[in-house]
Amino acid sequence: MEATRVQVLVVQDHPLLASAIARVLATEPDLAVSGIATSGAEAVAAATRNRPDVILVDFRLPDMSGPAAARLIQGEHAEAAIVFHSADVSETALLDAIDAGAIAYLTKDATAGQIIEAIRRASRGEVLIPVELFARAIARQHAALTQKREREELLAEFTPRERDILHLLAEGLDTTTMADHLGIAPHTVEWHVRHVIEKLHVHSKLQAVISAARLGLIAF
Repeated sequence: MEATRVQVLVVQDHPLLASAIARVLATEPDLAVSGIATSGAEAVAAATRNRPDVILVDFRLPDMSGPAAARLIQGEHAEAAIVFHSADVSETALLDAIDAGAIAYLTKDATAGQIIEAIRRASRGEVLIPVELFARAIARQHAALTQKREREELLAEFTPRERDILHLLAEGLDTTTMADHLGIAPHTVEWHVRHVIEKLHVHSKLQAVISAARLGLIAF
C-alpha cells in the first residue's frame, strides 16, 4: 500500500538526472518519490513540506554544498535518513558527508540497483559507511573543537592594545610609525611588542605575524 512505501526526496542539480533517478525509484513497489529538488534551498523546503523517509542528496548543489543542505534539512527534519550521491570520492568529501549526518555515501558510478538497495537499507536505519570513517570524522570534529577552544583562550589573553599592535605589525609598520598611529611612546610600543611575541611563543615580529595569521587572530 502507498502508506507503507518509503518516501524518497531526490536532490540533484541536474534536472534530467534527477528525473531519471526518480523514474527508476518509482518502478519499485516499496519506494515512492515524494519530490525532486535541484538546489539546497528547494531541498530544505521540500523536506520540511513532505517529510520524506530518505533523502538522496547530490554532494554539489548550485547554491550550497550537499553537506550544508543536509545540515539545514536535519535542523527541520531530523528523522530523515541522508544518503549522499557524489562524484567526489575523496576522504575529505566522505568526512564532510559524515559530519553532515550521512548514513550512506554512493559514488556517481553506482548502479540503479545499488542506489535502490542503499535507500532501502537507509530507511531501516542501517549505516552503510565504514566504522573507521566515522572514527576519523569524530577525531576531526574533536580536533576542530580543540583548536577553536585554544584559539578562544589565546584571544582572551590579548588586550585590545596588543591586538592593535598585532594588526599594525601585519601592516609592516615600524615602531615609530606605530607609536604615532596609536598616540603612545615608542618604548611603550616595544613593550607591547615583546608581550605579543611572548604570548605567541615566537622569537620575532615576523614570526608573530605569521603565527597570528595561522591562528586566525589577524587577516590580510
